Amino acid sequence: MQMINTDNAPKAIGPYSQAVKYENFLFISGQIAIDPKTQEFINGTIEEQTKRVMENIKAILEEADMGFDNVIKTTIYLKDINDFQKVNEIYGSYFKEHKPARATVEVSNLPKGALIEIEVIAGI
Repeated sequence: MQMINTDNAPKAIGPYSQAVKYENFLFISGQIAIDPKTQEFINGTIEEQTKRVMENIKAILEEADMGFDNVIKTTIYLKDINDFQKVNEIYGSYFKEHKPARATVEVSNLPKGALIEIEVIAGI
């Protein structure tokens, strides 16, 4: 088992790793819209938060020598399910031909008052 950490994604805000690589799998912890340069939460629109979350995921994948084509499954947690279409457009722009399995759920609250959190399982 290998812990994956990069300065190009936010530091963990609790007792967990950005990601854990186990055999051929990478488990990325839920990402919210924290700017890795400032470690500050981006309290912006759903579009701004989604873009930041996806860029954080990209940085972690790259640290593990992977990319979005390696993503097997994602789980998206939304504060408001009515944001689904806006999130889907941005999320979809990161996946070309490859379409991972996905679940999307509405939740009552997220850390730091985030509008979105996404966790990822990837593999080689």
